Amino acid sequence: MQVELDALAQNNTWSLVSLPATHKPIGCKWVYKIKYNSDGSIERYKARLVAKGYTQVEGVDYLETFSPTAKLTTVRCLLAVAASRNWFIHHMDVHNAFLQGDLDEVVYMDVPLGLRRQGENMVCRLNKSLYGLKQASRNWFAKFSCAIQKAGFIQSKADYSLFTKSDSNTFTAVLIYVDDIIVTGNNAQAIKSLKDFLFQQFHIKDLGDLKYFLGIEVSRSQKGIFISQRKYALDMLSDVGLLGSRPTTFPMETYLKLSPDEGDPLHDPTKYRRLVGRLIYLTVTRPDLVYSVQILSQFMQNPRTPHWEAALRVLRFIKGNVGQGLFFPSSNDGILKAYCDSDWASCETTRRSISGFCVFLGDSLISWKSKKQTTVARSSAEAEYRAMAATCLEITWLRYILQDLKIPQSKPASLFCDNQAALHIAKNPVFHERTKHIEIDCHIVREKLQAGVIAPSYVQSRSQLADILTKPLGKEQFQYLSGKLGLHDIHSPT
Repeated sequence: MQVELDALAQNNTWSLVSLPATHKPIGCKWVYKIKYNSDGSIERYKARLVAKGYTQVEGVDYLETFSPTAKLTTVRCLLAVAASRNWFIHHMDVHNAFLQGDLDEVVYMDVPLGLRRQGENMVCRLNKSLYGLKQASRNWFAKFSCAIQKAGFIQSKADYSLFTKSDSNTFTAVLIYVDDIIVTGNNAQAIKSLKDFLFQQFHIKDLGDLKYFLGIEVSRSQKGIFISQRKYALDMLSDVGLLGSRPTTFPMETYLKLSPDEGDPLHDPTKYRRLVGRLIYLTVTRPDLVYSVQILSQFMQNPRTPHWEAALRVLRFIKGNVGQGLFFPSSNDGILKAYCDSDWASCETTRRSISGFCVFLGDSLISWKSKKQTTVARSSAEAEYRAMAATCLEITWLRYILQDLKIPQSKPASLFCDNQAALHIAKNPVFHERTKHIEIDCHIVREKLQAGVIAPSYVQSRSQLADILTKPLGKEQFQYLSGKLGLHDIHSPT
């Protein structure tokens, strides 16, 4: 607590003043946390003073609150490029990041416990942002982005948390996620110069080579980069009490159909919501879980016993390959290719289809999604065509990211689909009874095809990698497609 108070004082976070009659102070409290290393050992004990931002009044205590954070797809893309180009990858952490943001609004706060003096009626007028304030993250990001652009970096228009700088043969990229920073590039001296600049601007801790980022474990060798969430998965199994359970070989039964009305309601629905929320974050490195988690997340409002049992089966599958993750090989041609698929009218409640796609950069899987379509498709061809449209949007965005990373795509991205009718609709501008009801925005597929962004091709259903994102599969096909996605388990079952 004293370390936190010293940091607040050093940063000139507030000034003690008398409270004006026209203002009302917000409260504050202390929050305590134990920080752990990736191996489970204790790194440090942490105390943080947090403002009670939920008592702020819009238009008085704050105006805008939005602050961008790096997309996790961008993180994977950056690591895949760094692995293929043999770039240096460093990790930095900003100490008390939110305290370094300038505060434009006039905000008064109660004096925190430990500083109050008997008989005094003073309050803190905040000069800098404080954790808990609604605008704190916005102010911090604005200050960081302004500072790094002064150093010659260009902010990406595709992901505002990505900054790049290119000089002749030197390239450096910076990706920020709140107070965690990844610095990568092909020149060690340029990275050192950037670090020295940031040290002058902010109170930053240099963590060396990237090993642990947002709960993601990063391992590097000459063959490439491997990312996983082993510790996160083990903690989740431990909390639910399934560390000693018998593992399963695939996450969801092949013909399982969950309904929102069948089964007894859970006595404590919060445990289901907490579990599914943690599973959602585990899909950052586990595309093999995406379909199952997408199905389970549809019942968070009113979970029932069958939903809980299905979630426990997913955990037993995780138990069998707790260290599984993605591998980004160092040998990579840097060419985009994608697979898209759909399961027509698979939702028995709404009769909507499930879309799924996965995008590769060479042999590195960098993006995927499994999502229920927003409207009912009248045919399997229409459902597949909508899946192709969603994939086109992702490919277009990734091309912009790769252009910022100096990996331009000179050739159209191969887009593999296992439905011949959808491919014909994309290639031929024919409007008839079967296609005239399809929304105009879906025809972006044809537009991107003509622009040379994509090159649709047919692939057999057995080799359709996106199939794992649209339906529950049996053991053999599930394991076959998981291997094709680049998933590996470097740890034996625990």
